[in-house]
Amino acid sequence: MQVVLHAGAHMTDDDRLVKCLGDNSAMLSDLGTAVPHPSTYRKLIRDTLQEAQHGGLSPDARDVLLDSILEDDTADRIILSNPGLFGTPKMAASSGVFYGAANLRLKTLGQIFHKDQLELFIAIRNPATFLPAIYRDTPFKTFADFLRGSDPMAFRWSELIGRIRTACPDMPITVWCNEDTPLIWAEVIRELAALEPTTRFEGEFALLSEIMTAPGMKRFQTYLASHPGMNETQKRRVIAAFLDKFADDDAIEEELDVPGWTDEFIEHLSTIYDDDLAEIQRIPAVNLITP
Repeated sequence: MQVVLHAGAHMTDDDRLVKCLGDNSAMLSDLGTAVPHPSTYRKLIRDTLQEAQHGGLSPDARDVLLDSILEDDTADRIILSNPGLFGTPKMAASSGVFYGAANLRLKTLGQIFHKDQLELFIAIRNPATFLPAIYRDTPFKTFADFLRGSDPMAFRWSELIGRIRTACPDMPITVWCNEDTPLIWAEVIRELAALEPTTRFEGEFALLSEIMTAPGMKRFQTYLASHPGMNETQKRRVIAAFLDKFADDDAIEEELDVPGWTDEFIEHLSTIYDDDLAEIQRIPAVNLITP
């Protein structure tokens, strides 16, 4: 069985991906892909990982998990989505690294699903916006307390991906930037669900409706209807053009209010993030989805 893990990250898609997959569950089921509701497995997997850490794995851990999650045993691909797979928000950034427990948790999951093909999908986000956003979802009183002495400029997503690659050398990894998601949404969904590039699905442009004005979205749909047969590259160009003209600024603008962070500091963080993408592309067997 192919076991697909979508591990967030936190503060990226807000469960939009798993909702879209769920809306297409009937079609996916016909293709042998199961999309169980997150309530059936998030706590269960967390508890299993904790038990493994403290008392080791039971020999039937895989069967117990799948029996609890799957409604039938006909699926040959299962998609499990959990932004908290690598830990809680307060564990997302510490000691200068993202998700310090990720490699150990994935190694344990690899032991549980040792008979299966494990795949990882994860969206990353500019630390300039990710760190303040994740901090607001923690119990820490100040941003400095959240960082626990770490330099914001020390964090690298490539370090996380490299650590995961070392822990799970044979596991396919797919990465994309949250900032690019509106342009590559359809490809991300198709990659997660192992769909053909031309397969249509419900919610193919759902994300656009959240960040584009209503008049712009209406004109976009009209344009699509009058230009059938466009490939993905052409669609992305059209999406980019419509967003350039009809983006809802209130929906996409983020207010960064971190004490001591100047515009120059934020720009430097963003440059580091851009450079880090090149490092991720150098990691073996990593599929980086880009516009």
